[in-house]
Amino acid sequence: MKTPICTGFESAAGLTRRRFLDRFGMGLGGIALSDLLQSGDARADGVDAVQAIAPKARRVIYLFQSGAPSQMDLFDHKPVLNEKHGTELPDEIRGGQRLTAMSGNQSSLPLAGSPFKFRQHGESGAWLSDLLPHTAKVADDLCFIQSMYTEAINHGPAVTFLQTGSQFPGRPSMGAWLNYGLGTDNENLPAFVVLVTKNKGGQPLISRLWGSGFLASKHQGVRFRSGKDPVLYLSNPDGIDSGTRRRMLDRLGELHQLQLKRTADRAVEERISQYELAFKMQKSIPDVIDMSDEPESVLKEYGDDVRNPGTYAANCLLARRLAERGVRFIQLYHQGWDQHGNLPAGIKTQCRETDQASAALINDLKRRDLLKDTLVVWGGEFGRTNYCQGKLTKTNFGRDHHPRCFSMWMAGGGVKPGITYGQTDAYSYNIAENPVHVHDLQATILHLLGIDHERLTFKHQGRWYRLTDVHGRVVDDIVA
Repeated sequence: MKTPICTGFESAAGLTRRRFLDRFGMGLGGIALSDLLQSGDARADGVDAVQAIAPKARRVIYLFQSGAPSQMDLFDHKPVLNEKHGTELPDEIRGGQRLTAMSGNQSSLPLAGSPFKFRQHGESGAWLSDLLPHTAKVADDLCFIQSMYTEAINHGPAVTFLQTGSQFPGRPSMGAWLNYGLGTDNENLPAFVVLVTKNKGGQPLISRLWGSGFLASKHQGVRFRSGKDPVLYLSNPDGIDSGTRRRMLDRLGELHQLQLKRTADRAVEERISQYELAFKMQKSIPDVIDMSDEPESVLKEYGDDVRNPGTYAANCLLARRLAERGVRFIQLYHQGWDQHGNLPAGIKTQCRETDQASAALINDLKRRDLLKDTLVVWGGEFGRTNYCQGKLTKTNFGRDHHPRCFSMWMAGGGVKPGITYGQTDAYSYNIAENPVHVHDLQATILHLLGIDHERLTFKHQGRWYRLTDVHGRVVDDIVA
């Protein structure tokens, strides 16, 4: 029960706190509203507030490899590890750096060379493992970053850091920040869509990774699922047709307008817009997920899994369809890269599921003249150790978490193609050249979209926040 407030101007019986603040706009309610309009969503309506440079990319497809792929088994060729296979990790290389509890109590940290062969590919001469034959064919379209690093050493904080710019839950995700800063580029689909490979084990993925945090809820990602209902609660209930739904929304909109006249609440306006978008999505989503209009040659390019909705291959093709329909940020999650044991077999499975479709996406975007303004990002939350976790045998081993260095690749959207940036030491344990912090990566992604990462901000609980928190630099050397 709401406690009435007596003002001396009318009886306490009919005046709630909310009505008091609404009525006396020059009081606390007016101050709060003024602060909101100046520091929050009101700034999101003007692209000029954050776009300080000409954008090179219009959209992002982020292929997030959850669990952390092993860099020295895929991209970071280290012959020294094979030469010293089975010997102890040198103290001068480790440098006293912390280890996880999973391998920190081992009496020995034996180096484990990669059992997979590496070759150079394309005119760029990029080194890739034989596990990635399809990615190797598009090597000259990719920009490999060998010198990524993070502070997070466990999955939860590390994934959260890549997605939101903070190791702590509660911040807006990258897609939410872009939706807030740039708005939508289409009328019938969300600006931010999330796709998760179905039936994959591994580290759990939580909806806050694509949430809006303290931004308005309209900026959060919309998850598409495989099956007859790609978006939950979007379909009409039994007995309700489209006409009935339209009339219901019209009447509901009238009630919301009455509420807006009484209370200037942005949440009401957002609710109206979300209901309208949902109504439009009832027609647009069946079209975007219907692959029957795709040529057989395209389906074959993505691989056999593309015919199975919810697989990584199917989601890559769906990402291209969403991109060409104006969705600004498309986030794919693929789990299963957390290989503490049985890495040789496990990583083969992961590459078999992702290699062909990732390369096909690049070729498909390029063929449709979309790659030039679509930024594709591929990578996990950190790297893996060069030493074995557990027992090292002739045919089997595992690798622990390693935040000090890992590899990612980017393509399209204003990134220089056919280059490898940064370098690790001979052991793939420390960065030897051109380190790239997580915030540097985020700043560069925003820069490619025409955004100054220091200006895309939001005031929350008395403090200004941004995706890159309090530091981060644009990696100009990889910008075309």
